[in-house]
Amino acid sequence: IKPKIGNRFPRMIETASGMLNAIGLENIGLERFVDEKLPYLEKFQARLIVNFFGDTIDEYVELANELSKLPRVDALEMNVSCPNVEKGGVRLSSDPVILKEVVESVRKVTKKTLIVKLSPNVKDITEVALAAEEGGADALSLINTFVGLKIDVELKKPWLANTTGGVSGPAIKPLALAMVYETVRSVKIPVIGIGGISSVQDALEFFIAGASAIQIGTANYIDPSITMKVIAGLFDYCKENNLKSLAELSSLNR
Repeated sequence: IKPKIGNRFPRMIETASGMLNAIGLENIGLERFVDEKLPYLEKFQARLIVNFFGDTIDEYVELANELSKLPRVDALEMNVSCPNVEKGGVRLSSDPVILKEVVESVRKVTKKTLIVKLSPNVKDITEVALAAEEGGADALSLINTFVGLKIDVELKKPWLANTTGGVSGPAIKPLALAMVYETVRSVKIPVIGIGGISSVQDALEFFIAGASAIQIGTANYIDPSITMKVIAGLFDYCKENNLKSLAELSSLNR
């Protein structure tokens, strides 16, 4: 709801086949998003999915309620999985009982499509996935980043000011694929695959694993046009393999 300054610097560094970050959910807050960002985004003919985060159940509910009043917003993505904030993020994402309670509370105030973004830093990803589904989620997105650490050997201390951060990029793709594969077979709602996607082949692996859609994050730092390239490559793949849609791939291993 309110603007958040995020974590102290340094808070991002490249790692082997990926990145370690501890941004801390820095953002301009709901009021400025509605006044400044939304009018700009309305210029584009694209689906608008808003990722939101609260420090308390009440804040999650208030944000969902306010965002649901915006006709231009097509769907909401609840971030219950940030590994580098001080309040609540880890506990919420790893406790099925609390997670279900929060999702149920949000579900009561919105008719928008509700996506719940899950953390990989849990004992059993399917357990929290089922809790989110039972709470009323329309879809799941996974995974967020793994908790990681990098040491500055010259200063002899953690490189990030926050000590730990979230590991993303190609290094986590096999782990992400495994969790998507497991989750797809445990829930009845769609799963959006995330984790180390940086090529058409990466994207295809997630669809064949059962994902209904994908997200691309870290690869954008290397190539800001990567999303459009992957989309074009997926169209070509479907044409070459006589597929009417990617849903045909997603259903192969369900």
